[in-house]
Amino acid sequence: VHLDYLEAGANVIISASYQATIQGFEAKGLSIEEAETLIKRSVEIACEAREIYLQRCAKGYWDFLDSPKIDRHPVLVAASVGSYGAYLADGSEYSGNYGASVALETLKEFHRRRLQILANSGADLIAFETIPNKLEAQAYVELLKEENIDIPAWFSFSSTDGTNVVSGDPITECAKIADSCSQVVAVGINCTPPRLIHGLILSIRKVTPHLVYTNKSLLYLTTLPATY
Repeated sequence: VHLDYLEAGANVIISASYQATIQGFEAKGLSIEEAETLIKRSVEIACEAREIYLQRCAKGYWDFLDSPKIDRHPVLVAASVGSYGAYLADGSEYSGNYGASVALETLKEFHRRRLQILANSGADLIAFETIPNKLEAQAYVELLKEENIDIPAWFSFSSTDGTNVVSGDPITECAKIADSCSQVVAVGINCTPPRLIHGLILSIRKVTPHLVYTNKSLLYLTTLPATY
């Protein structure tokens, strides 16, 4: 899959670690060591795909690519970090509602070890994706500082109304939290209907640069109609 994206012209590929967590793997019977190995392996696979792609380009596998062009546009590997709600797999990544018992420290300790692993896995940057609320954004910012993460990161939020992130927190407040961290090099939107993107980007235009990768405008339903 990574190679498909590179062959289609992508300059950044994202590891398949969005929903990969130590806690989730443990729940499936894996040891902590096995879980950590799998998380690191997700980035290694992306890096291997990049190496294959660059080798093919250097050998002239595709006539429309040449080495000087590759030098000007390096391929980056982003290590994906999904939200706490993605681990819960109960739809809360699309609502940002984790309940009163989930505090800032809860989120920091949940993400800490995975972030350490991904930051030392060979990735070029960390992609904090589909962030549903400002509490989790704050947790990420504090972890980046506390763990002295020395590779850049991007923060990407999701929205359903074009003004707020899915929890109801204003996108402007979330963007300010991200922008307060020197390691964050881009702030943007993902997993959001394309029709909302223009307004969201305008609302955070003072935070630069921006990044956008939308969805297909599909909706996540927390309740399904009865089937008879």
